[in-house]
Amino acid sequence: MSNSLHEITQHILNLFAARESADMPLFVALQGPQGSGKSYLTGLTKAALSSAPHSLRVVTASLDDFYLPHHGLVTLASEHPSNPLWRGRGQPGTHDIPLAITVLKALKENQPADVEIPVFEKSLHGGEGDRLPMTGNTARTPADVVILEGWCTGFCPISESELNKRWDGAWQDQKTALGLSDSIVGSKKSLEDVNAALYSYLEVWSYFDAFVQIAPSLVQDATDATSPYSVIYKWRLEQEHAMKLQNGGLGMSDDAVKLFVDRYIPGYVFFGDGVSSGYQDRDGVWRSPPWEGKGLRISINEGRELVSVEHM
Repeated sequence: MSNSLHEITQHILNLFAARESADMPLFVALQGPQGSGKSYLTGLTKAALSSAPHSLRVVTASLDDFYLPHHGLVTLASEHPSNPLWRGRGQPGTHDIPLAITVLKALKENQPADVEIPVFEKSLHGGEGDRLPMTGNTARTPADVVILEGWCTGFCPISESELNKRWDGAWQDQKTALGLSDSIVGSKKSLEDVNAALYSYLEVWSYFDAFVQIAPSLVQDATDATSPYSVIYKWRLEQEHAMKLQNGGLGMSDDAVKLFVDRYIPGYVFFGDGVSSGYQDRDGVWRSPPWEGKGLRISINEGRELVSVEHM
């Protein structure tokens, strides 16, 4: 991953040097699918930027830590019993957006203070997870760089007509290729619910000046009919196996990992391209992403090795 790390750190350093105000931190959003190494690369990026000769003050956070507390997730599921995408954390709609905005606002203001960063412990409640009470996990401001990583960071809502188009086209293709069950990935109404929830995320994305996307390379052999998303299953399964080797075998079975990843595939198909293309607001006006011209796409192969770099 060293080549990817170099590209990411250089991208951030270039934008940090060119920022309009020396008193404002550079906000960087980082997105990548499950198992792609986004959390690992975020940690390496923080270490590289914090070390000499740069010695920058870097704050990192994960979108995962802004999930609703357990009681909120239970309430969401009970209020939408026909939507399997909200039977647990993960999808847009399962995050505490007001809390995320409060934390980002405090970091953006950059006044000397300790900012509490939430921690979501995924092992609680039989694996359903819960947000921990105040843990002392604080970030000291002022900061130079703030990085938020997450699987759906930057995802945008789409119009009703576009949702219908993808439902009848690309989505049916992926359901067939990946063997997806409606009981796991939901109905069109399930996607409409998630799409509506994504509008509240746009205020979160508005804080970010720059973007880094870690994407599986979509270059395939012409005879390969498998889904471009199939590598996500491979990566996530590798993660689970590695964890189980370390903890004595505790974790999900291979079949459970498959079902776990299934729930995330709709997000990529329906909302993922908003990262680079933007979105159409409720008034029908097309809005470019706030990081337009300051985005970086790192394409990696199955071995997570750098394939190509694209500015967006």
